[in-house]
Amino acid sequence: MDFLMIAAVLCAYFVKGMCGFANTLVHTTILGFRDNNISITPVELLIGYPSNLVIAIKERKSIVPAKCVPLAALVLLGCIPGTFLLKNGDVTAVKIFFGVVVTFVGVEMFFREYQKEKRQSSKILLGIIGLLSGFLCGMFGIGALMAAYMSRTTEDSQAFRGNLCVVFLVENTFRMVLYTVLGILNAAVVKQAVVLLPFMLIGLFAGMWAAGKMPERFVKKVVIVMLILSGISLIIKNVM
Repeated sequence: MDFLMIAAVLCAYFVKGMCGFANTLVHTTILGFRDNNISITPVELLIGYPSNLVIAIKERKSIVPAKCVPLAALVLLGCIPGTFLLKNGDVTAVKIFFGVVVTFVGVEMFFREYQKEKRQSSKILLGIIGLLSGFLCGMFGIGALMAAYMSRTTEDSQAFRGNLCVVFLVENTFRMVLYTVLGILNAAVVKQAVVLLPFMLIGLFAGMWAAGKMPERFVKKVVIVMLILSGISLIIKNVM
């Protein structure tokens, strides 16, 4: 078993357990220094599906269709072109773009943490964020922009987690079908995901346990700093 791959899964789902998302960012950033996104993304898709299902069931009382259905529709619209770019795009350019996205999302999350009041976002901005979310999900499986969207439309952490994971489930199901049709998802990917599933569960429950022991704002700040540094490092590595 590949030690780096196990470490990436443990770290990614430890973060997922703490804050409810960002697992794909962490997982792809760690493996992105060695592997291509075309081999990383489908495996992460399969091992991430059960975690979204668990969270959605747990927070089902806070799920509101008016919150999750519009985002799910926008994500599906953007997912198709993102998937085709994943399959046919230049690997180096894709990794640089991914690094930029990671850094941007981390900085955006950082500044939102220090806002005293939530400002209401325009519908046009939300629409752009939704389409970009689908594009990035199709290409990398990144859900952080979905989180940025959902943080602007929900009032508490339960509603945020529940509605976000419903969108993840819709998008994940769609991508499973699309990846299979395009030959990105195959028997070898499924076998690899099954082997890594226990490590996903270990990381997820460890993160959930840690979240209950640490102040929420501290956990968020640690994750944000890690994402920004990882994104910058990935850009530098592929530019030089």
